[in-house]
Amino acid sequence: MNLKEIQTIIRNFEKSDLTYLELETEGFKIKLSKNRQDPETPKTETKAEPGESPAAPEKPEGYAVRSPLVGTFYAAPAPGEKPFVAVGDRVEAGQTLCIIEAMKIMNEITAPVSGVIASINVENGAFVGYDQVLMVIA
Repeated sequence: MNLKEIQTIIRNFEKSDLTYLELETEGFKIKLSKNRQDPETPKTETKAEPGESPAAPEKPEGYAVRSPLVGTFYAAPAPGEKPFVAVGDRVEAGQTLCIIEAMKIMNEITAPVSGVIASINVENGAFVGYDQVLMVIA
């Protein structure tokens, strides 16, 4: 499957009413989801007693760094090396935060703003989807 075919699949998925698509062919597999949560992960609900409001999940405030493409997230430049950033690190705009590998191409993701890494929402080596929040810069 070539890049043009993948881009066509993604565009058609975005225009469709589908919320999840998993496609596997010989030597290639892609998962697309419009949900913020993996469809295989059960959703949890918070039940509140009458008169109480449900507790909102805590989310770090700041600038959400989102994945510009579908691929594999790498926190470090190579296996066994120190990660580009860690929670609490100060980063400057333009500094490399991580790498996303797509079709054997390594794409550096850089900080769009200066600040402090408030959270890293993806595990090293994990598959990430388009527009998925990778980390938050406060």
